[in-house]
Amino acid sequence: MQRPRIDLITVFGLGKMRPASGTWGSLPPVLVAALLLAVGLGQTSWPDSTNPAPHWNTLYWVIYHGVLLTIFIFFSAACLSQGTAAEAHFREKDPSNVVADEVAGQCLPLMFLPAVAIDTTFKAAITLVLAFLAFRIMDIVKPWPAGQLQRVPGGLGILIDDLFAGIYALVIVQVCIAITM
Repeated sequence: MQRPRIDLITVFGLGKMRPASGTWGSLPPVLVAALLLAVGLGQTSWPDSTNPAPHWNTLYWVIYHGVLLTIFIFFSAACLSQGTAAEAHFREKDPSNVVADEVAGQCLPLMFLPAVAIDTTFKAAITLVLAFLAFRIMDIVKPWPAGQLQRVPGGLGILIDDLFAGIYALVIVQVCIAITM
């Protein structure tokens, strides 16, 4: 495997960090989301007579989600195109050094956040931490069918369990927001 491909699939070396390489690999999307919100791309429009609840500014919504979607697609494609070669290089199924799948999966619970979940810095921080923890727990536990789908060969097998973990985490985040905010 060529060096640039190793760098990409290990997310520029994060997959080599110990302990818990998957946790390290899950951090970039959370940090990107936090940065986007910190620079104002999560600013909400305040309630008015036509919309009594805080809501996303449309341009900010498009930029925030566009960046996360780009990261999701880029690292999903990296898994799909380089997964088989990575398994051969590391000589194991779904190698722990490969964390591009965690990056892709972590993007899912960070998307489609209701404006009420990010309308203050405190709420945004709590929501990002919740999304991170929910994804890590679902990625570790691998509820059905994630654990079974991980057996699929090659890059799809590397990626698909993390996508399911991301979907489960997305549901958890949305339910927690609906209940508490």
